[in-house]
Amino acid sequence: MASELEPEVQAIDRSLLECSAEETAGKWLQATDLTREVYQHLAHYVPKIYCRGPNPFPQKEDMLAQHVLLGPMEWYLCGEDPAFGFPKLEQANKPSHLCGRVFKVGEPTYSCRDCAVDPTCVLCMECFLGSIHRDHRYRMTTSGGGGFCDCGDTEAWKEGPYCQKHELNTSEIEEEEDPLVHLSEDVIARTYNIFAIMFRYAVEILTWEKESELPADLEIVEKSDTYYCMLFNDEVHTYEQVIYTLQKAVNCTQKEAIGFATTVDRDGRRSVRYGDFQYCEQAKSVIVRNTSRQTKPLKVQVMHSSIVAHQNFGLKLLSWLGNVIGYSDGLRRILCQVGLQEGPDGENSSLVDRLMLNDSKLWKGARSVYHQLFMSSLLMDLKYKKLFAIRFAKNYERLQSDYVTDDHDREFSIADLSVQIFTVPSLARMLITEENLMTIIIKTFMDHLRHRDAQGRFQFERYTALQAFKFRRVQSLIFDLKYVLISKPTEWSDDLRQKFLEGFDAFLELLKCMQGMDPITRQVGQHIEMEPEWEAAFTLQMKLTHVISMMQDWCALDEKVLIEAYKKCLAVLMQCHGGFTDGEQPITLSICGHSVETIRYCVSQEKVSIHLPVSRLLAGLHVLLSKSEVAYKFPELLPLSELSPPMLIEHPLRCLVLCAQVHAGMWRRNGFSLVNQIYYYHNVKCRREMFDKDIVMLQTGVSMMDPNHFLMIMLSRFELYQIFSTPDYGKRFSSEITHKDVVQQNNTLIEEMLYLIIMIVGERFSPGVGQVNATDEIKREIIHQLSIKPMAHSELVKSLPEDENKETGMESVIEAVAHFKKPGLTGRGMYELKAECAKEFNLYFYHFSRAEQSKAEEAQRKLKRQNREDTALPPPVLPPFCPLFASLVNILQSDVMLCIMRTVLQWAVEHNGYAWSESMLQRVLHLIGMALQEEKQHLDNVTEEHVVTFTFTQKISKPGEAPNNSPSILAMLETLQNAPYLDVHKDMIRWILKTFNAIKKIRESSSTSPVAETEGTIMEESSRDKDKAERKRKAEIARLRREKIMAQMSEMQRHFIDENKELFQQTLELDASTSAVLDNSPMVSNMTLRALGPAQTQVPEQRQFVTCILCQEEQEVKVESKAMVLAAFVQRSTVLSKNRSKFIQDPEKYDPLFMHPDLSCGTHTGSCGHIMHAHCWQRYFDSVQAKEQRRQQRLRLHTSYDVENGEFLCPLCECLSNTVIPLLLPPRNIFNRLNISDQPKLTQWIRTISQQIKALQVLRKEESTPNTASSKNLENMDELQFPEGFRPDFHPKNPYSESIKEMLTTFGTATYKVGLKVHPNEEDPRVPIMCWGSCAYTIQSIERILSDEDKPLFGPLPCRLDDCLRSLTRFAAAHWTVASLSVVQGHFCKLFASLVPDDNHGDLPCILDIDMFHLLVGLVLAFPALQCQDFSGISLGTGDLHIFHLVTMAHIVQILLTSCTEENGMDQENPAGEEELAVLALYKTLHQCTGSALKEIPSGWHLWRNVRNGIMPFLKCCALFFHYLNGVPSPPELQVSGTSHFEHLCNYLSLPNNLICLFQENNEITKLLIESWCHNIEVKRYLEGERDAISYPRESNKLIDLPEDYSSLINQASNFSCPKSGGDKSRAPTLCLVCGTLLCSQSYCCQTELEGEDVGACTAHTYSCGSGVGIFLRVRECQVLFLAGKTKGCFYSPPYLDDYGETDQGLRRGNPLHLCKERFKKIQKLWHQHSITEEIGHAQEANQTLVGIDWQHL
Repeated sequence: MASELEPEVQAIDRSLLECSAEETAGKWLQATDLTREVYQHLAHYVPKIYCRGPNPFPQKEDMLAQHVLLGPMEWYLCGEDPAFGFPKLEQANKPSHLCGRVFKVGEPTYSCRDCAVDPTCVLCMECFLGSIHRDHRYRMTTSGGGGFCDCGDTEAWKEGPYCQKHELNTSEIEEEEDPLVHLSEDVIARTYNIFAIMFRYAVEILTWEKESELPADLEIVEKSDTYYCMLFNDEVHTYEQVIYTLQKAVNCTQKEAIGFATTVDRDGRRSVRYGDFQYCEQAKSVIVRNTSRQTKPLKVQVMHSSIVAHQNFGLKLLSWLGNVIGYSDGLRRILCQVGLQEGPDGENSSLVDRLMLNDSKLWKGARSVYHQLFMSSLLMDLKYKKLFAIRFAKNYERLQSDYVTDDHDREFSIADLSVQIFTVPSLARMLITEENLMTIIIKTFMDHLRHRDAQGRFQFERYTALQAFKFRRVQSLIFDLKYVLISKPTEWSDDLRQKFLEGFDAFLELLKCMQGMDPITRQVGQHIEMEPEWEAAFTLQMKLTHVISMMQDWCALDEKVLIEAYKKCLAVLMQCHGGFTDGEQPITLSICGHSVETIRYCVSQEKVSIHLPVSRLLAGLHVLLSKSEVAYKFPELLPLSELSPPMLIEHPLRCLVLCAQVHAGMWRRNGFSLVNQIYYYHNVKCRREMFDKDIVMLQTGVSMMDPNHFLMIMLSRFELYQIFSTPDYGKRFSSEITHKDVVQQNNTLIEEMLYLIIMIVGERFSPGVGQVNATDEIKREIIHQLSIKPMAHSELVKSLPEDENKETGMESVIEAVAHFKKPGLTGRGMYELKAECAKEFNLYFYHFSRAEQSKAEEAQRKLKRQNREDTALPPPVLPPFCPLFASLVNILQSDVMLCIMRTVLQWAVEHNGYAWSESMLQRVLHLIGMALQEEKQHLDNVTEEHVVTFTFTQKISKPGEAPNNSPSILAMLETLQNAPYLDVHKDMIRWILKTFNAIKKIRESSSTSPVAETEGTIMEESSRDKDKAERKRKAEIARLRREKIMAQMSEMQRHFIDENKELFQQTLELDASTSAVLDNSPMVSNMTLRALGPAQTQVPEQRQFVTCILCQEEQEVKVESKAMVLAAFVQRSTVLSKNRSKFIQDPEKYDPLFMHPDLSCGTHTGSCGHIMHAHCWQRYFDSVQAKEQRRQQRLRLHTSYDVENGEFLCPLCECLSNTVIPLLLPPRNIFNRLNISDQPKLTQWIRTISQQIKALQVLRKEESTPNTASSKNLENMDELQFPEGFRPDFHPKNPYSESIKEMLTTFGTATYKVGLKVHPNEEDPRVPIMCWGSCAYTIQSIERILSDEDKPLFGPLPCRLDDCLRSLTRFAAAHWTVASLSVVQGHFCKLFASLVPDDNHGDLPCILDIDMFHLLVGLVLAFPALQCQDFSGISLGTGDLHIFHLVTMAHIVQILLTSCTEENGMDQENPAGEEELAVLALYKTLHQCTGSALKEIPSGWHLWRNVRNGIMPFLKCCALFFHYLNGVPSPPELQVSGTSHFEHLCNYLSLPNNLICLFQENNEITKLLIESWCHNIEVKRYLEGERDAISYPRESNKLIDLPEDYSSLINQASNFSCPKSGGDKSRAPTLCLVCGTLLCSQSYCCQTELEGEDVGACTAHTYSCGSGVGIFLRVRECQVLFLAGKTKGCFYSPPYLDDYGETDQGLRRGNPLHLCKERFKKIQKLWHQHSITEEIGHAQEANQTLVGIDWQHL
């Protein structure tokens, strides 16, 4: 198939390439009918260029289109070669002062909270960095794509509208000049022609709906039978459904289907099949059939290829137009003119209209192309922006209806442009006045909510998914309304007034439909069956909250508007109430000689609704009358006299009673829907326009009526009228011992009612109700939030209401009321309340929830106790009311109120006869306190001639009325003061009496003569002193008692220790043995400690006792006893790697014997240090496995550990483990024989070992050749003299018990399995190598951590690390006993040969490619396998020492060969010591051996410094290794950090301080060795610069450097496009913190196959970069992601904090984020310590939701 296509494709190219743009343009210039000419050209060429086969070739198509189609247009437009023409245009053009950059998905955008006119005004990163706003309070978000940068738009910014780049010399801005003046006449004419034709062509073809024929003027004669089966995107079907369907329909692979689905999702459509009509039709029917079961089917069309070709070119054209107008504002102006010109068909016939109205019919790709064009043309030209706005407003209803029925997301709809138009203040005002936009939006909104009940209120049916979807779309209209209102007018024209009030009318209609919606009736008897629908109504209320507030703000700005609005609102409220009072019979209430008429109504029996927006709006407007003083200036214009207060308060009161009854538990049977409604009613999102306004409405009512009447109506609504109107009702009530619930309910209702009175009198912090301003209100909110507990900034912001600009106004006042405490390594910054603000605390603050109130009360009392004050929480001093509300305070001294107080106090005095509660009393005391504060303030502020009418003190001193002569309120308080059952309230009562006396004093001093102090006070004073003395005495007694008890306890402890002395001795010893604290033992104190060699310091064996965590049995660690094991976790690691790109191709054949110095992948072992019996562990692990298998049948959930891979959690600390390490005694002491003879020197020892190795090799050869050899051979064999005392036939006995041997094998196999990623095989010869390697690598990584943190080598290591290293080293040393002797000997020979060459091993790595520490560990630990057959008296220690010296020498040569010789000016001053001379001599030798390829000789001092620095890490690792191997305690000098420990290390390791002595002492052999090392071909290549080598000391690996400011990361990520799907922006760009690669995570496009499974980009990357472990930063979410393997992962808090010390995961708050170095170090430390997997394990155990995430797809 392919081969046939080739020539044809090339042939096409030839005919197309011959077409000349210049000639075509020339032809067009001559043409009479240009349109026809151009259309013919397009009709002929477009199908030849586009859509030539099943798959698009975008590069080729674009190239040809440019050459054949766009080229001629550019020539025609410029009249010359466009390469010259366009730059000329550009030069003549003045640069625009608008930025207009259209945002890509995920690009960072910035808004300034100080200067932006509204939150939709944003800057791109470049403009932001060059603007003044970078030093302001800015907000950073990531764009969803599609908006554009507002830089240069003076209407968007209060100040600083230009960045440096777009700044203009201001004189130019003044006159709006016509951009066309810069163009010549004929350019204008030509441009006009070509734009008109091309724009029309593009619109026509894109909105064309026929599938197989073209518009007449584009049809061609010879039409092929080639069709596309075109699949369109929708937002209903999931990726999986589409992929599955495509695989069936067009039988493609899953990969191809994923490709199709990704493109469909991105571009909105994709052809999935190419061929003749029949062939495509068949695919279409399959797709439709497969996707129409549950939902509407996928949209598929079979389209003729030429139509698709023209449509593709149409899109190309629109992008081209967008580019061309970028050259000049004149061209832009012409395009706008063309687009908005009315066509022949009149209304809506302009090209722009046609596109907009067809928006929902176009596919995603086409929409975004033409939206971009609109943005870069219409919205960038201020004149046409206006005209476009008018077209948009005229078509608003149709556009919105299209959007609601369309299923694409908002950002792909033209309706989304409303945010670009309506937020421009001048446009918004113009549209309101000229197009009546407000009314249009509200009417459109109402039209979409058609369901009403009989009263005309909204009715929402059950919330199905489809309805929720539609409702969500309808809500976008509310956003549009918000945009229109968001910037308030400064001056009003009559037109604006009129149109705003029309809009206000429409808005009242909307609210009228909400007034009383979702009414509820109390369920009695049985529980409600179906929870009624409530969410929709509340969603509506929540969305409208800001609009309602903004409507009020608009009204407040103009007095005429306010008065009109108030009247209109009142009229609508009257209409709503019209139908309410009929049929409810009137009743009369009377208490204390007052009576009032009201209606009989019970909240607990009738319908009641929580939605009362009209009442609440009126309340808001009423407050504005007071605030703007209109009420006092024009009382005659206001209908205040017509108001009927009882009508106003009726509904809000019912609503508040409903809340009270819900709290009292009377509505339990109404289910959760009601609980939720009450919750939202008080919630910070809604309360501003719900609960708060209801309180205001009650305040309005009370201020206009007799408070006694109000209180009686209130008692009646609370259904408490009986209790307070009939004397002794309470006594009767409780004597009848009615239902306990009823008593409880009544008590709660009384408490709630008193609380409501407190709120009505006390809540005067709204500007207009009390004499306060807005900041006072916010301050008070903050004070009360912080009096609960210190809070983080984000918590505080959440608890404050936001305005329409998402601002709470908190920053401006927070400093005045709180201190900020910075966070530590974890946690967040906290605000704490300043001490002096505590006096403003009001226990009955109306925004407290029940829980918050009790927390706050507790916190405040605790504070007072700490400050040694009494614990009363008196009501704070309140600001005065505004005049309109001034009469409110009289409620406190009204007769009914006093009656209520008296009644409650009486119940409290006779506390056994009545059902009452302490909270009730507490509230009454609070009310009395408020009244006293009020009176005191009246007295303080009184002027000469005024009489204070507030006489509360007098009223409470009078006894009750005649019949029952109850004592006065004051008397009752004095009685209660000493009541033992009221201890808590004592302080409060005392405070009341004190205040009462103070007021009395003021009154008396202001009246004629001062009277002597009343008895009461003296009495009170003395009683108070007594009280204080009593308290003091009690405290003293308590203190003495405490001290006595403490003394007794310590005495008992001493006794116990004396009696159980031996017990204590034992535990001390035990501690010593487990953590090797041997340094204090006397025998080691004064001698030099040597860790190895014949002179090794001998340490007496310590007995070690350990306890099994599973069976609690104690046991001594012995060679022959049962095995004890430590839980351990082995993992592959690249933490030390210097080369992450290495990859083991075939692990089954890979030989790990030599570790390369780049440590590209090691095996790390860690342990939590918990000890078990081997058999206990085995039992435990079996049970875990069995449990897992049982679980698998039930449900396939991931656990945090993978049992199939041998993982389990440590039974004690739940630390992730995958094997166990046996605990052993120091193995060397077991194998060591006594040394009889003198120990040989290095040279001699090397000879002996070489002979032994030769003998072994001959033997091996003999064994492997067949036995047919004659006996003569064998005789020869005997003649081959074995070195003296060497017995290769000797096989040592294994000293270990069976169970220890089994554990040695278990751990060895586990290390081998994990380290090489192979199947376990305990016979494999590589097992011992992996064990030694893990030991070496773990020691190296611990040495690195200690060095990086500048900690001493043998400082106090954490016990788990110490135990782990000891067990690991001892295990590695003992493992050869369970491996095959000949295998270990073979490894030794090979390792040895890499340093001392022999004839048999040819292909060994060169000295530059061996990691010396791994080599040392291998040699030392394999040596016993050879030494056990040597009976000549050479000790193991000697071998260790010589091996160590040999490797050290090789390492020195390695360092000298690779040391970089940068000259240093300090040479001259340093006299050459012996070290320097020795090094120089050695360097000369190397110089000779390498054939002078080595660099020129630098100074000796320099060389010696290089050697010392380079070898330090190696020496430290060796010290750790020999310390744990031989158990020699560390010298005290190495236990403290300080200067270089070089000399101490050399002493401890039996090395000369001048390391070069090693070479000098063994001169004869070192010469040979150095020659053999240097003659390797690789060394030569390195020195000639043909290859690299690692130089020493190796740098420590760090995580990548992150930028200080988070936005630069976001920017970097937004420029990152997915590597797989051609230039598409990645949705979840994720940064690897180990190597800095950006990955496209969590998407189909970048999935790869790994071990037979599809995994996401991050998981795949962990295998190549971190051998299975990864640390990533998800840039868009600002979240750190840890991954380990395919099934494990967790999120971790990011190292970026905002100024308030908080992280912002998900970038929801948008505060600027900065790097916190300490937190980043903490993540780095987790990585260095190999704790990532453990961290994930703990996170997954703690949080089960993490287990369910498919980590492998990230």
